[in-house]
Amino acid sequence: MRSRRQSLMTAAAAPLLGQQVPEAAPLWENPVRRQLAEGKPVIGCTIAIPSAEVAAQAANMGFDFLWIEMEHSAITLETARQMILATRGLKAVPFIRVPVNELWTAKRALDVGALGIIFPFTSTPDLAAQAARAVKYPPTGRRGAGGGLASFRWPGPERYYEFADRNTMCIIIIEEQRAVENIEEIASTPGIDVIFIGTNDLAFSYGKRGDFSTSVVQDAIARIVAAGKKSRVALGRSAGTPDQIAAYVKQGFTFFQGPSDINLMAAGARTLLDPLGKSGIDPKKQPLY
Repeated sequence: MRSRRQSLMTAAAAPLLGQQVPEAAPLWENPVRRQLAEGKPVIGCTIAIPSAEVAAQAANMGFDFLWIEMEHSAITLETARQMILATRGLKAVPFIRVPVNELWTAKRALDVGALGIIFPFTSTPDLAAQAARAVKYPPTGRRGAGGGLASFRWPGPERYYEFADRNTMCIIIIEEQRAVENIEEIASTPGIDVIFIGTNDLAFSYGKRGDFSTSVVQDAIARIVAAGKKSRVALGRSAGTPDQIAAYVKQGFTFFQGPSDINLMAAGARTLLDPLGKSGIDPKKQPLY
């Protein structure tokens, strides 16, 4: 049996003997981060059904990332972990929208293997800085060094800590009037990868109840876009059709939250059932309560 010393001596002598020396594996790069840096649009599927099977199917459909929804769904941390394990090796990168912008919510989501955190209601410069620090290890950030579960999801030639600091993304959501009032300072916060506009909540904050077509909301969106472009931060918003995405790309958006798994399932069912005249109960005509 060869000793480790003999193996090392043989490897060192390989070039002299004309043998080919294996090259080190290239370091993996987050494809979402790379495409955004190149100015290319990315789209994610919103995962709201607490099912690893659904997440795995969506991860291989062509979406760039999964938006695992933990603010507005029944998905638990344990289910999110199963989803992230089920998507290993598939195309879409798993991101989690945490319920609230707090260090501990991001820490737990990252430790189960998310490679990006989406922080809701990031309405002040302090909250933006908190979000940026939450996704990085010290000395840059404040993430705790307990990445055992995450390293199992992302094994590679380098240590997980360096891998995570290179690839984990910080996405903040601007969805309140006070955030718009602070947007220039928020957008200039180091470590922010994407400024996402939550148009529905933004409209609610202006008293428009989800109607983001009004001039006051459109003016707020324009101010957010201008701040993001000035700070060279990628801009994001929801989009449900190719035409919407094309229009928003012209405005400077490149990061898109696509429809949810539930909505995609419903849309697919309608293409089959509508021509057959099949439909369920219309709750507008017959309330279900």
